[in-house]
Amino acid sequence: MQLISPTPAATETTSSQPPRRSRQSALRRMNIILLFLLPSAIIYIVFVFLPIIQAAYYSLYRWNGLVPLSDFVWLKNYQLALSNKIFLGSIGHNLLILVLSLLIQLPFSLLIALVIGKTLPGRTFFRTVFFMPYILSDVIAGLIWQFIYRPDSGLNVVLQHVIPGYQAQLWLADPKIVLPSIFLVMIWKYFGFHMVLYVAALQNIPDEIDEAARIDGASGLQIMRFIHIPLLGNTIRLTILISALGSLQYFDLIWIMSLGGPVHGSETMTTYLFKYGFQSFALGYGSAVGVILFALCFIFAIMYQRFIMAREVEGSLTEAAA
Repeated sequence: MQLISPTPAATETTSSQPPRRSRQSALRRMNIILLFLLPSAIIYIVFVFLPIIQAAYYSLYRWNGLVPLSDFVWLKNYQLALSNKIFLGSIGHNLLILVLSLLIQLPFSLLIALVIGKTLPGRTFFRTVFFMPYILSDVIAGLIWQFIYRPDSGLNVVLQHVIPGYQAQLWLADPKIVLPSIFLVMIWKYFGFHMVLYVAALQNIPDEIDEAARIDGASGLQIMRFIHIPLLGNTIRLTILISALGSLQYFDLIWIMSLGGPVHGSETMTTYLFKYGFQSFALGYGSAVGVILFALCFIFAIMYQRFIMAREVEGSLTEAAA
């Protein structure tokens, strides 16, 4: 019996089917991914990307928001903002809040998270109590602390009973102490959020690692120092980014408690933008301030992710490839 070998055309058709199917499958997966990304992309473009472009366009005009755009001033709004002492002082206040957040708020949140840990009795109660201020709106928190900081009640009364000869302080009326006073409220309100992130990351550390360290003779402090904190590195870097961006664009609590005063003692870039942009009907100038604020946040985020969080991204890609 003579075997009939397949014709070249049939062989070519058979060999080309698997690549064609794989291309069709990849195209189908890509279409599904694009279909699910489309709603988020539309929302991002409409509510984030387009307003940024619009603000950059308005910043080139002297405009009060009521008349058509006609007075083109090019970069004069930026020149006025960057030469304004009040605006430069507001940038300094934002940077001060940023530094204090990194040096006080985050270490305090990490310390509380390590103390609560995974085995402290009543840890659920403590997590709930510490997280409750974060649930409050900034308006409610600001009104509560306005009462606490009143000269004739609240904190001053408590300190007068505790410290003999104590003189009541004008916590929100003294330009020298108004910003630290508001920052204390920010710590009270937001440290619980970062603490919960740290506690959640601690839960992912296997108990076997702690047990092995104890068998080797490590103390509780050594376990925290050489095991827990290094393994929390990714979460710590993430909270630093969140805290830094929040510090650069914080508005609500400062506006409720001090309106950026007194004498611009607590002025930040956002309160400055609201005062001299919206309230003064100088939307072109306010748009320039907003673009500067966006540029600072964008540059910081890009630089931070490029040089600080790059190792985390590379590690995730390596694990995905493996």
